[in-house]
Amino acid sequence: MLYRENGQFKASYRADQQIFPIRQDRLFVLALLAVAWIVVPGLASDYVFRAVLIPFLIMALAALGVNILVGYCGQISLGSGAFMAVGAYGAYNFFVRIPDMPLIPAVLLGGLCATAFGILFGLPSLRVKGLYLAVATLAAQFFADWAFLRVKWLVNDSPSGSVGVSALQVFGLTIDSAHSRYWLCLGFLCVLGLLAKNLVRGAIGREWMAIRDMDVAAAVIGIRPMYAKLSAFAVSSFIVGVAGALWAFVYLGTWEPAAFSVDLSFRLLFMVIIGGLGSIAGAFFGAAFIVVLPIFLNQVLPPLFALVGVEISTAGLSHAELMIFGALIVWFLVVEPHGLAKLWATGKQKLRLWPFPH
Repeated sequence: MLYRENGQFKASYRADQQIFPIRQDRLFVLALLAVAWIVVPGLASDYVFRAVLIPFLIMALAALGVNILVGYCGQISLGSGAFMAVGAYGAYNFFVRIPDMPLIPAVLLGGLCATAFGILFGLPSLRVKGLYLAVATLAAQFFADWAFLRVKWLVNDSPSGSVGVSALQVFGLTIDSAHSRYWLCLGFLCVLGLLAKNLVRGAIGREWMAIRDMDVAAAVIGIRPMYAKLSAFAVSSFIVGVAGALWAFVYLGTWEPAAFSVDLSFRLLFMVIIGGLGSIAGAFFGAAFIVVLPIFLNQVLPPLFALVGVEISTAGLSHAELMIFGALIVWFLVVEPHGLAKLWATGKQKLRLWPFPH
């Protein structure tokens, strides 16, 4: 009864093409944004900000970029960690080498560096696809590791590749508290999320999905595969690069190339698969699953083992987390291969018909 669209008439094409055409969806999103911007900062502790909320926002942004490439365009990539590293080190070089460089332009320029890097390693997608493309993009990971360890200019002559930033400011305001860092990440996520949603709804998004579904048929009807694939790599790399700059500047503060290892690329790919391929909401669901679940298990498992009289060590706890985490991933893929976003969409569809049978 609460999720019905009876009486909600569309009097124009523009009204029919809204991002959220159902009034309840618009109200829910507005309420969610109000909670995220106003309520959460007043209730969350510094630990929750630093351990949960800030990593979740940045990982959701990175998963959003990966989903554009993998979910919407169907180009499998294992180089997301490298694109994040290029965004982080690119923003770092602009930030430290240009006097009085503002933080936001440095982050955006880092994203542009990742865009160029992503287009370069997206060129193999014009000739190969599937597993072969995944292996080709994996080369970006090894190249980035080599570059940031061997080319000392990129890391400001640091012998280990470890660099750091401090005294971050936005419009004259110091970004030193957990609240300010949270708002900065949330602002980037909202703006780039809106941009991504409009892109996938437009002509370029339809081209990506046509290439994903059947690239030969897409080329027959006039879609240029080269333009579609490279534009997907460009947009995806830009968003992932911005996420990498935020991960380095806002979350880590001091980092080295190992912070953007291939393990991070796999985590981002798991976020997209679990959250839902080809879904903007799936990036948020997948990031929440990957970021929150290990923290939840770390808090819940020791008391559970204590109830049965077993004391679990830190190493044992880590192994138990990995086993449970892997089992849950397999379970989700078997039960709902289209991800958590599909479960969310199915639930909304049932609410539209409830209490009538369907």
